[in-house]
Amino acid sequence: MEKENKISSLSNSLSSISVPSSKDSFWKKLLAFTGPGLLIAAGYMDPGNWATDINGGSKFGYTLLSVIFFSNIFAIILQYLSIKLGIVYEKDLAQSCRDNYHPIINFVLWLFCEIAICACELSEIIGSVLALKLLFGINTIWAILITVTDVLFILFFQSKGFRYIEIIIAVLVLIILICFVFEILISKPNITLILKGIIPNKKIITNPESIFISIAILGATVMPHNLYLHSSIVQTRNYPRTIEGKKMAVKYATIDSILSLLLAFFINSFILIVSAATFHKYKYHIIDIMEAHKILIPILGNFSGILFSIALLASGQNSTLTGTITGQIIMEGFINIRLKPWIRRIITRTISIIPAIIIYIIYGEEGETKLLIISQIILSLQLTFAVIPLVCFTGDKKKMGIFVNGTIIKILSWTISIIIILLNIIMIYKNS
Repeated sequence: MEKENKISSLSNSLSSISVPSSKDSFWKKLLAFTGPGLLIAAGYMDPGNWATDINGGSKFGYTLLSVIFFSNIFAIILQYLSIKLGIVYEKDLAQSCRDNYHPIINFVLWLFCEIAICACELSEIIGSVLALKLLFGINTIWAILITVTDVLFILFFQSKGFRYIEIIIAVLVLIILICFVFEILISKPNITLILKGIIPNKKIITNPESIFISIAILGATVMPHNLYLHSSIVQTRNYPRTIEGKKMAVKYATIDSILSLLLAFFINSFILIVSAATFHKYKYHIIDIMEAHKILIPILGNFSGILFSIALLASGQNSTLTGTITGQIIMEGFINIRLKPWIRRIITRTISIIPAIIIYIIYGEEGETKLLIISQIILSLQLTFAVIPLVCFTGDKKKMGIFVNGTIIKILSWTISIIIILLNIIMIYKNS
């Protein structure tokens, strides 16, 4: 395998979490590697997912469950490649691009990544703003300003160690899961229609609106910045940097990733199912999260509305944590600029707040959810520029050695890449 000098992103967290020896039990080792997958899963259930899932469920019922299912399969395979790159090559995806591509190409890739980060930040801001408004009746402008202060919260726990961040994420994910388990029980969805919805329907690609929402779901589920994030944070474990040590790390990190992404799949599905079982059932086409909350209460009751708001707030805060870390990784990896986390956070928050305020002034509350869906389309368009390098690097024997992608993984990963490209082309054509 190629060996090059590197300065690690998140250098303070590199190898900071101990791993049991090979003699210890399977469960102890799995527990040691559990955490990065939850950070990735948090990105797969951010407020942008809410907007697309609610929109899709209210408009098309259970039909788009198949899109969530296959998007999750794509995510599992791509996150596996991301794990391998970080553990085996010992570089995250951003660093790998910097070391292997021309500076101009790197600058373009970095720019696209920053746009994606801002799009993700935008969904976090809007999600948190909506939740604060629903729970406490706070004015939109004040709610936007309150979300800026979360930088203090993040900095405090980052200074305590990476394991604390993982614990916070786990608690927030658990809150979202509990809230939507109750929502499912209250809404009493049709089990037969759920099972039918997991089977792909050709109507999905013949309707321009369903294509648009499907692309948004893909962008919200297979998030490009998670590929950069995962390839870096898997290196926080202090496993032996030997062939055997890397085999063990890949194995347990992959189990962590699969279990976490399955959890994300269920939560995303629950959001769409609740939307289908309530809004679609009663012929409401919902594109606005505030409207969804307003209509949900008379159908399912006040308790349902409170659970909805709490889960949305947890979702926004979860995404805030992962977005901050990813922004740091991308900037350090691509252009080797190291900023203090609070400076980086303020820059991206400020850039994202500006469009949120402008859209609110022009369109009011209706524009907030439209911005959420647009942000997910941006993520989907950027996905190609993250996936292609990842597939190329993990398929390079010089870099990966015995860990190089096998024939089946190569076929699957390139097929996924082509599907993503084609879907984006179809979306651009259908909506041009």
